[in-house]
Amino acid sequence: MAPVNDLRTRFDLFGGVEELPPSLRHRPMVRSDSSASSTESPASTSESDEPDTAATTPGLDEVPRPFKFPGEQWAPNVVEPKQDHGDFLWALNEEPHRSRRKAIMKAHPEVTKLMGHEPLTKYVVLFVTLVQFSTAFYLRDTAFFSWKFWLLAYVIGGTANQNTFLAVHEITHNLAFRGVRANRLFAIFANLPIGVPFAMMFKRYHIEHHKFLGEDGIDTDLPSRLELLVLKTALGKAFFCFFQIFFYALRPGIVRPLQPTRWVAINATVQLSFNALVVKTLGWNSMLYFLLSSHMAGSLHPCAAHFASLPPSHLRRERALTALLAQIAEHYLFEGHDQETWSYYGPLNILCYNVGLHQEHHDFPAIPWTRLWKLKALAPEFYDVLPSHPSWPGVTWRFITDSDVGMWSRVKRKSKKPSGDEGGGGEGKMVNAGGLKDE
Repeated sequence: MAPVNDLRTRFDLFGGVEELPPSLRHRPMVRSDSSASSTESPASTSESDEPDTAATTPGLDEVPRPFKFPGEQWAPNVVEPKQDHGDFLWALNEEPHRSRRKAIMKAHPEVTKLMGHEPLTKYVVLFVTLVQFSTAFYLRDTAFFSWKFWLLAYVIGGTANQNTFLAVHEITHNLAFRGVRANRLFAIFANLPIGVPFAMMFKRYHIEHHKFLGEDGIDTDLPSRLELLVLKTALGKAFFCFFQIFFYALRPGIVRPLQPTRWVAINATVQLSFNALVVKTLGWNSMLYFLLSSHMAGSLHPCAAHFASLPPSHLRRERALTALLAQIAEHYLFEGHDQETWSYYGPLNILCYNVGLHQEHHDFPAIPWTRLWKLKALAPEFYDVLPSHPSWPGVTWRFITDSDVGMWSRVKRKSKKPSGDEGGGGEGKMVNAGGLKDE
């Protein structure tokens, strides 16, 4: 392994195991004692100092599978036996991103040059915010239940606010400005057209999602067992899709309540003051436009629900579903195997800060949206071998209609360690990039 000092960025800041995944052997899928499905992969680590032997590590004496590309070490395994719909897929291995990050950095140390803030982000946010303010002003005297109001809230407001949601996600990783404080203040500003203060609390929960991916009780992106039991049917899954924004807003505070910080208080104070100013100067219709836009951005609009046939030309129909579909497409299990993070490389990425490149984002959260494609081009041997989604609307259609996919289609892990993956940051000019160390 190359010395740490050979890299421009401190190696320890990227987290992960100290060696690449051990042998290139195939690990079979196993079930836990609780009858929940579980999995082991080549990237798994041992809690014990005991050396690997055929007695302690099943499959050690097997002939390693030949891999044409190094990324095949993280290729998904088929879940055997078939996953139980009454429970999640409980994994015995660590999440895949820290070990793959380590491998990519060893193969391509120049990847650190892609890290750091993206100046273009603030201009995109300013433009989208101006569009929302202008539309709210235009609709100030338009009746809330008029077709014009709902059409503009769908076409303009939903598109703009889903872009804003993902802008806050980008800013959460300190990728709009170099300093932490500047990013926090800008996230609070970007939050304004959403209508509900969420940016600062989202930052806390989202950083935990990266550091503790899949860990039960910590990663609040995971559905609860109650959701699994109640939303099993196609109707239940459709209800989840339509009101998903409310699930993501309420679930964290129930599963893992966190104490508010002064930044959360500042976020709430600024947002509520802005809301009061809008109502006083423009009236309630403008305020309702912001709120309806946020709902459109995070749910299935009724006029866009007819997507049984999904030809590539239906981009307008896909656009309305972008914010919602990204959530389902990112970490739900499909195709009967255990890949817990998925990427989407289609044209809708232009509307949502390339969040579709989600494997790449989780591997290197310090790389901004404009350079994620460069990361994929730099290390194709790691990414081209992994399955990806061809269509975001197709993902949601399958999620609702496929009886083998549902709320149970998530990988969960028991939380064992007090600290999670610190990877994705840097030092010097890039010390704050990634945002995983400033909470």
